Amino acid sequence: MKKYILFLSIFIISIVNAQQFTIKFATLAPDGTTWMNIMREYDAAIRKESGGKLGFKLYAGGVQGDEKDVLRKIRLGQLHSTGITGVGIGEIAPKARILDSPFLFKSYDEVDHIYNKFDQEFTSSFEEGGYILLGWAEVGFVYVFTNVPINKKEDMKNVKMWAWEGDPIAEAAFKSLGLNPIPLSVTDVLTSLQTKLIDGVYTSPLAALGLQWWTRVKYVFTLPLADAAGAVVISKKMYDQLPKDLQEILLRNGKKYMAKLTELSRKDNEKALQTLKNNGIKSTEPASEKLVSEYEEIGKKARHSLVNKLYSSEFLNRIEQSILDYRNSKIKSSQ
Repeated sequence: MKKYILFLSIFIISIVNAQQFTIKFATLAPDGTTWMNIMREYDAAIRKESGGKLGFKLYAGGVQGDEKDVLRKIRLGQLHSTGITGVGIGEIAPKARILDSPFLFKSYDEVDHIYNKFDQEFTSSFEEGGYILLGWAEVGFVYVFTNVPINKKEDMKNVKMWAWEGDPIAEAAFKSLGLNPIPLSVTDVLTSLQTKLIDGVYTSPLAALGLQWWTRVKYVFTLPLADAAGAVVISKKMYDQLPKDLQEILLRNGKKYMAKLTELSRKDNEKALQTLKNNGIKSTEPASEKLVSEYEEIGKKARHSLVNKLYSSEFLNRIEQSILDYRNSKIKSSQ
C-alpha cells in the first residue's frame, strides 16, 4: 500500500509539473556549434527554474528553412521563436540593421558601446515588429572569402560575389564597391561555390568553418566588412501567453545565456580564423592606411544610401556621432 501511495504521489507531482508551455525554436545554426550548445544550456536553465513548466523544442541546422521561412512559420503559429542574423532581423526590426553596416565598427569595444547606449531603442524596434528580444547573439566580425587575392577595392571586380538574397545591407555595401553580386539563399551557397556559380562569400570565420564554405575558397581579406548582429527572439503573441513569472525566467536567462554566447563566439571566431590560416587559407589586407580610409568612405556611402529605407537620417547620425565620440574619448584617455 505504501509503495502504491508513493507511486501515486510521484505520478501526481509529475502531472502537476508537466511542461505547460513549449516554445518551438528554429535556427540555421548546426547542432554541435556554440550557438546550439548555449541554446541547450538556456533550455535546461528555464526548465529547471520553472519546475518543468517551460522549455524549448529545438530545430537546428536549417531543417525549418531559411530565416525568412522560419519567420513565415512563426506568423502562421507553426513555430514561436528563432535565432536570426541580419536578414531575419531586418524583417522584423529594420532599424536594428544599422548594426550590420559595412565598415562601421573597428573593435568589439565600439560594438558593446553602441549596443549598451541604444539598447532600449533596439528592444522597442523588435517589439514594434511583433517580437520580444530575448538576447543579442552576435555573429561577430565578418570577412570576405574569395578565390582571388584582394587588397584594393578594384580587386573585388574579379570576384563573382554572393549576396544574401533580399538583404538590403549587402546590396548597398557591394553596390558601393561597384559590384553586382549574385543573390542566393544561405542554404544554396555551398553548392554554388562547388559549381563555381560564385567564388566569393562574406561570413564570420566560425560560420565559414561550420558551413564548410572554407573548403571552396583560398583567401580571406582581413579588414572586417562588418560586425554581424544576431538575436534570439520570440513572437510577442507566444510571449504574452506566458504567465508573468515564466516571462521573467525566460527574459532573464535569455540575456544571461546570450551574453555568454557572444563572449564565446568572439573567442571561437579568433580561433576559427587561425584554424583557417593553418589549413591553407591565405590572408590579404589593404596595402596602406589610405586604402583603409577608402573602404571606410565606401561604408559611409552605403549606410547613407539606406536612410529612409531601414532607418532615419537622425538615427544614423546619432550612431555615427556616438562612435566618433567614443573613439575620441579612448584617444584622450590613452594620452
